[in-house]
Amino acid sequence: MDNAGKGRRRNEEDDCLSEPRHTDGWLETIYDEYGESLYRYAVMILFDPAAAEDVLQQVFLKILQRGNGLMKIDALETYLRRAVRNECYRIWQHRKRHQRRLAGAVDILESVPGRDWDEQEKQALQQALGELSPEQREVIQLKVYENNTFERIAALLEVPLQTVASRYRYAVEKLRKLLVCTLDCEDRDHD
Repeated sequence: MDNAGKGRRRNEEDDCLSEPRHTDGWLETIYDEYGESLYRYAVMILFDPAAAEDVLQQVFLKILQRGNGLMKIDALETYLRRAVRNECYRIWQHRKRHQRRLAGAVDILESVPGRDWDEQEKQALQQALGELSPEQREVIQLKVYENNTFERIAALLEVPLQTVASRYRYAVEKLRKLLVCTLDCEDRDHD
């Protein structure tokens, strides 16, 4: 069996990880590079900051347990996002099966640059985002809040480009409908 291509980096984004991952501080390096983005990604899918922290702990625990096996991964960011996504969906499915309500929304609006949101708008957007499916929130997070292209999102999620585009389109349509209705109705109530 030819192992010549194994362990070779494909993406420049993994430059900080080109040294052997089993050296001191390798896990911290990975966390420092991807942790914040992965956390926001998990929060957007689950809409629960505490559960998002649990997801990251589980993913990084599995990475630690895998140890040197991580060196065989060529696209680390894709692997990490997939691991976070899978763990999020596992939690989401568990909640769905047990008919638990999501424990509330996180104020994700602060991460939108150049926009001051009043409390009414914040509440309306948080409520509208909560109405989206996890798949739609996931695409909104990657497109709007992380400025990824549809092509990059498709590669990260390992789904067809058309699937990403339709999830985004349906999410935006649903958000627009919900927000117009919510903000218009509230404005009429204050008049």
